[in-house]
Amino acid sequence: MKWMKNRTLWQFIKFGIVGLSNTIISEVIYIVFIYFKMHYLPASFIGFTVSVVNAFYWNNKYVFQTSEQQDGSLLRVFGRTYMAYLGSYLLSAALLVFWIDLLHIAALMRLPAEWCLNQGFTKLDQIFWGKAAAAFLNLLLTVPLNFLVNKYWAFKDK
Repeated sequence: MKWMKNRTLWQFIKFGIVGLSNTIISEVIYIVFIYFKMHYLPASFIGFTVSVVNAFYWNNKYVFQTSEQQDGSLLRVFGRTYMAYLGSYLLSAALLVFWIDLLHIAALMRLPAEWCLNQGFTKLDQIFWGKAAAAFLNLLLTVPLNFLVNKYWAFKDK
């Protein structure tokens, strides 16, 4: 199959697999902190920080497999990875403010909030669901952006 030989396609697929684990880590951390009423921006930053370490490890070992092994090259790639994800995080933080504070996405979360309330989950209110929905909407932009920045800048072969 011709498409299986396309290196970039395979990298994107592997990046997606690593990204899924990375997303789960960051989103679970975010959800847990907002569940306990932490403000959504610090909760998002903590999830981001933990997920960058996860992303760097797996992208370096499994997805892009950088050929540079000189002293300091690993640290340089980590710095680039952090900067790549930091740009994405800043976009995500701005979008969280847009979705939550400007668009008031929580107003659209009445049905899941009512269902949770009927099940006895009182902390899973409209505000919670709005913050969760905002974080997941951000993924539609940040995942492709992260792939492109990591492939063509952070893990770029010389």
